Amino acid sequence: MAEEKKVKTAVEAVSKEEKATKKPAKKSAPTRELSRLEEKYRTTVIPEMMKEFEYTTVMQVPAIHKIVINLGVGDGAHNAKVMEDAVRDLTTISGQKPIVIKARKSVAAFKLREGQEVGTKVTLRGSRMYEFFDKLVTIALPRVRDFRGVSQNSFDGRGNYTLGVREQLIFPEIDYDSIGKIRGADIVIVTTAETDKEAYSLLAKLGMPFRK
Repeated sequence: MAEEKKVKTAVEAVSKEEKATKKPAKKSAPTRELSRLEEKYRTTVIPEMMKEFEYTTVMQVPAIHKIVINLGVGDGAHNAKVMEDAVRDLTTISGQKPIVIKARKSVAAFKLREGQEVGTKVTLRGSRMYEFFDKLVTIALPRVRDFRGVSQNSFDGRGNYTLGVREQLIFPEIDYDSIGKIRGADIVIVTTAETDKEAYSLLAKLGMPFRK
């Protein structure tokens, strides 16, 4: 009996030691919640495009790859405060810190020096990209005065679309009293579509208000 008790005690001691030294299991990364537009793309757009273009696999269905927003400062290139305001506005609009664009070469006619700061841009991907696109088509563009839709002729022949906006005030985050100057922006929507026809269908199904 004494021997059995001794063995039992030893087993319990080893068991406790194993528990103490056992590494905790790694937690799996939390699943990211899809935005409204991402959910729409997966559940509605993909099936509709597979039927429309007779794709054989889901991998053939085009998607938005990235969105590039470019905010130029024009005549304010010589003013550091103007550049600061542009960076602040683009950060507010996109939710991501932009980079400053510098001139690649000097242009005497415009008093432009190589390396001089001429604008700011940001590249959006993933959830921020979808959130920005959703905001653009549902809130910002409808705020344009006398808005009748965007042109169907702004594709580049490779499935990418460029849109110009005249003022940053169409975005709800921008307060009129806080901006230094009204400025326009160029928005380039890069897709994985092989043709403009496919890209048009993709963007239209995601809510881009094309002019008829």
